[in-house]
Amino acid sequence: MYGAEAVILNMSRSLRESGHHSVLGVFANSDNPNVQLHERALAEGVESHLIPCSGQVDLTVMATIRELVKQTNADIVHSHGYKADIYVYFGLRKTGMPYVSTCHTWYDNNLLVRLYGVVDRLVLRRYAGVVAVSEEVKQRLLKSGVSKNKIYLINNGIDTRPFDSAAPTLREDGQGKRPTVGLVGRLSTEKGVDLFLHAAAVVSSAIPEAMFVVIGDGPDRAQLELLIDNLNLRGSAFLLGRRDDMPSVYASLDVMVSASRKEGLPIAILEGMASRRAVIATAVGEVPTIIQHGYTGILIPSEDSNAISAAIIKLLEDGASRDRMGAAARQSVEDRFSAKRMAEDYLRVYETVATEDRNSMRPDSR
Repeated sequence: MYGAEAVILNMSRSLRESGHHSVLGVFANSDNPNVQLHERALAEGVESHLIPCSGQVDLTVMATIRELVKQTNADIVHSHGYKADIYVYFGLRKTGMPYVSTCHTWYDNNLLVRLYGVVDRLVLRRYAGVVAVSEEVKQRLLKSGVSKNKIYLINNGIDTRPFDSAAPTLREDGQGKRPTVGLVGRLSTEKGVDLFLHAAAVVSSAIPEAMFVVIGDGPDRAQLELLIDNLNLRGSAFLLGRRDDMPSVYASLDVMVSASRKEGLPIAILEGMASRRAVIATAVGEVPTIIQHGYTGILIPSEDSNAISAAIIKLLEDGASRDRMGAAARQSVEDRFSAKRMAEDYLRVYETVATEDRNSMRPDSR
């Protein structure tokens, strides 16, 4: 359950509340199932189906998608991520079913992932509509040849209600007296967890009782554990892995940090703001459009652990500023980044695409 998954669940919930029916199809990969989204959806009463997928390429997936579309009598299909984009395109391109995609971002961490991104953007040229969550993503789509008439810019949104009265879980673990600074994100290079830990080492010298937590999992876990040892942070910094109680985790933080090297429009920051946390974030991607520096949070340059540590110390030592920023951040999320607003924006895309699809087809073609 990372940013894209949270967006999907928030939108499904909001669509249902506005009288529409949303059905999820979640890939169950043979080597790494990761079906948390499916489980969360079912727990919330959202219809969800697993799509078995074996290996890098599984031709049966396309037939499974076609059958799911037929079984649910879908009006439109909405894919998220390069894998879904590619399978949906090849599975539905001859069916007459309109399909749209949301592009959250492409990280290009290695040659294989970069290749997937290139193929994805080629396929997206054939989509009826493509949603970009940031201006940066929109520009990459345009450079890849996706028609500007097919691109829609929609900000991510969240349901603020789960963050209203959450109990601080980490404080219940007996560590409530320690000032707590947290980072939420995948343990991978683009999230800058290493920068966060280097900043933590500096802050620990000034505020020895401070505690640093990282929530999330990923491929860099082993090297980050080694970095904690090398920085003598054992006992002060903790990699907590994936958590299912995120509202309570946010409630446990005094300060939240996003040290990303690259971002789209990060859900974790929106959730932290909805939890009335003061957020320190690198000014990458769409982050500067979310945080108003000095009012709803603090913006810092990318790749600057010293700036991160200075901002953390400032906020830990100034509770009044933390509270003021947290209150302003919550109001900003309610005004600009609600799940209801996001769902309304997507519904307009669905209606536009479906109408254009009907108008472009012969009466007997579907």
